[in-house]
Amino acid sequence: MQAVFREAGPADIDALIRLRWEMSLEQQGQPTETFDGFAQRCGSFLREALASGKWGVWVAEVDGSLVAHIYIQLIDKVPRPGRVANKYAYMTAVYTSPRFRGKGIGGELLQRACAWAERAGAEFTIVWPAERAVDFYARAGFVRTTEPMERESASEAGPVGADQGSAAEMTEDVG
Repeated sequence: MQAVFREAGPADIDALIRLRWEMSLEQQGQPTETFDGFAQRCGSFLREALASGKWGVWVAEVDGSLVAHIYIQLIDKVPRPGRVANKYAYMTAVYTSPRFRGKGIGGELLQRACAWAERAGAEFTIVWPAERAVDFYARAGFVRTTEPMERESASEAGPVGADQGSAAEMTEDVG
């Protein structure tokens, strides 16, 4: 098994949609949305993201099929006097198909995605890992930092002021 690591392009959109669907099924069970509805929505996102230059989608391919992906977005920071770096990277949707785990594919893909972000001028890269993935990121040089705060939009969380549970409950799955 020889993996090919590369940045995804428009020709990969259908395979990326299927791999993202696979990831969601594994992590969350059967979605309420149909595959076709998801594919349309995800395809629109991917076409725009890949054309923007602000997103890098890194993939691993084995025998012509995508088996892993990492999405990384460059986010512009407001300029500040005396500070040259003006962007950071947000990494999300890090996934390797189950039968390809433990073979170094995810680690190599992670290194390539981080290198891309550094070449693009990102000051740092952030990720909100699942607890089971903390060691994976630590091996690549990521360190735990003070937890960020977040606020869900009313459209996602219900009316502002409604009982929305504890902060710990709200931050269980950020990616």
